[in-house]
Amino acid sequence: MAKVEYSAVGRRKHAVARVRLVPGDGKVVINKRDMDNYFGLETLKMTVRQPLALTNTTSFDVMVNVNGGGVSGQAGAIRHGISRALCKADPDMRAALKKAGFLRRDPRMKERKKYGLKAARRAPQFSKR
Repeated sequence: MAKVEYSAVGRRKHAVARVRLVPGDGKVVINKRDMDNYFGLETLKMTVRQPLALTNTTSFDVMVNVNGGGVSGQAGAIRHGISRALCKADPDMRAALKKAGFLRRDPRMKERKKYGLKAARRAPQFSKR
């Protein structure tokens, strides 16, 4: 018997999350660690759970491999990946996920540093003399 598994990739800033949905009881495992051990802040855990809560999905275990970026970017990447995988699992969920904005990749990135400046927009301190 073939094992049912849905996979997708989510991205945010420099974070890349490879997400797999396997039949189970709703556990979320990130980089072989429980989500509660991986993310300290409750807001980040809530961000990861948003697509599952929106679609009332508890029949899948979520296995995630994420790297790059910081914890906030990783949480956003995981949310994006879970949303994409849920669309593959059940196309009827697409409308709700799209309306919530979970299927759109957040295009905001860090602005590059320009020459003559100390940072992207920070100019050197002005001095008359």
